[in-house]
Amino acid sequence: MEYKIKNIIFDYGNVIFDIDFIKAQESFAKLGVNNIQDIYGHKNQSSIFDQFDKGAIGASEFRSEIRRLTGHNQLSDQQIDDAWNSLLLGVPAGNHELLLKIKEQYNTFLLSNNNEIHYQWIIDYLKRDFDLEDNSSFFTKDYYSHLMGMRKPDKEIFEIVLDNHQLNPKETLFIDDSPQHLKTARELGLQTYLMTKPDTLQKYFRTNGLLKSL
Repeated sequence: MEYKIKNIIFDYGNVIFDIDFIKAQESFAKLGVNNIQDIYGHKNQSSIFDQFDKGAIGASEFRSEIRRLTGHNQLSDQQIDDAWNSLLLGVPAGNHELLLKIKEQYNTFLLSNNNEIHYQWIIDYLKRDFDLEDNSSFFTKDYYSHLMGMRKPDKEIFEIVLDNHQLNPKETLFIDDSPQHLKTARELGLQTYLMTKPDTLQKYFRTNGLLKSL
């Protein structure tokens, strides 16, 4: 790396927490929704998902729009929530412990595109499986798009994190699984790493030399 890393910004989905977009498509298909892949995917999606990620609409309006877009007005709130949340798999064993080790040596931040329904599921999951109130103990600060009113890959959301903590972009590493998010980060001067399977957070930090204890 050209500059010494002092700060690390992490994406959440498929970096720290495993998700599977196909599972959500399959779950909606089981409900009779056959066009979900046309309106929702990893790289392209209907603007309703962007609005939900930005907190511009709430859960109720999101569900109503799902019914309209799919033509399935009979879907209940619970059916939509369960199908939508089915892409959320969980945190692999060892990731939380690794984050605590990284935090000992770097200023660490979470920058997640999230939404009201997924966020609540994740908070419930962290309480149930790890006896945690939230993700805050693992980072200097955790940021969620729906609480900020903006989302990646917009420059503004990165600038908020950089400005709030006076971070030098050249000394900041951003780890994400979406190329379009990394593109914006690089334009702002951050160092970046694209995490794609079969790579994992633990494999990456075992080989990149960033942690003295690994």
